[in-house]
This record gives sequence, C-alpha cells and structure tokens, in this order.
Amino acid sequence: MKKIRHLIYVILLIALDQFTKYLAAIYLKTNGPVQVIPRVLQLYYHENNGAVWGIMSGKISFLIIITIIIMTGMVLFYLKMPAGKRYDRMRLVLVLLCAGAIGNLIDRSIHKYVVDFIYFELIDFPIFNLADCYVTCSALLLIILCLFYYKDDDFAFLNKKEEQKHE
Repeated sequence: MKKIRHLIYVILLIALDQFTKYLAAIYLKTNGPVQVIPRVLQLYYHENNGAVWGIMSGKISFLIIITIIIMTGMVLFYLKMPAGKRYDRMRLVLVLLCAGAIGNLIDRSIHKYVVDFIYFELIDFPIFNLADCYVTCSALLLIILCLFYYKDDDFAFLNKKEEQKHE
C-alpha cells in the first residue's frame, strides 16, 4: 500500500513541476519577467540545455542516460529496503528525488532543454525550477539522514553477504 501511495506522490509532484513549467512557458516566455518581491525574487523564463547551473551544456543525451541509470539504482534501492517504519524517511526522500529527476528528464526528453523560471535576484542565484527544488531538498535530507539518523547497520540489506547469513 505504501508503494502505491509513494507512486501517487511522485506523480503528483511531477505534475506540479510540469504544470509550473507550462505556466512559465506560456506567460513568462511571451510577457517577460515578473517581480514577485522587487530586487529579491523574480519569475524569469529560461531554457537550460545543460545540467545544474548550465554545466554540461548541450550534452542532453548524456544527461538523459545518466538520469535513467541513477533512477534505476534509486528504484532498486527503494524496492530492496526493509518494510519497517525505520525506512519511511528514506522512502520519502527517494520519492522527492525521483520526482525531481523525472520532472527534468521529461523536459530534456521532449524539449531538449529544461525550463527554469525561479530567480533569486538578491543573491544572483542561478535560475531553477520545482524539480530542482525537489532534488536539492532531497539531497540535503539524504545527507542529514545518513549523518544523524541511519547507522551502517541500517544499510546491511544492501550487502549480499549479510543477506546470505539471514537465509
């Protein structure tokens, strides 16, 4: 039941990401930037044909392949996790991470670029989108969980030798 609920969360998060990118393309591309908070936050249409901060610009095929490989690993990790409540936080992190990866993968596959539209003008931060927020937040949560919540033993299920001992 949790797996179906998590799949629904992934689908809803992807839908929200794609919807906001659609709105950005319709309104911001033609009408220009919108000041949400003057000199602080701006909605600004941008087509990014690379990865984060425009690195690997033009390497769309490579980015698609890498995303699929990483996504496959995340799904296998998710499916292999024990059913206990101890892993609920990790499952939700993976849901968020997958939603972000798939959201940008859809853009790269269809448009050959990712639509970015959120710009923090105050600190001149690179333009980003909701999928980027999902990935960034989930990566930060993953680091916190691995440093402060989970112990090495919590990941013993990944070790084939441990698995054979329990059989």
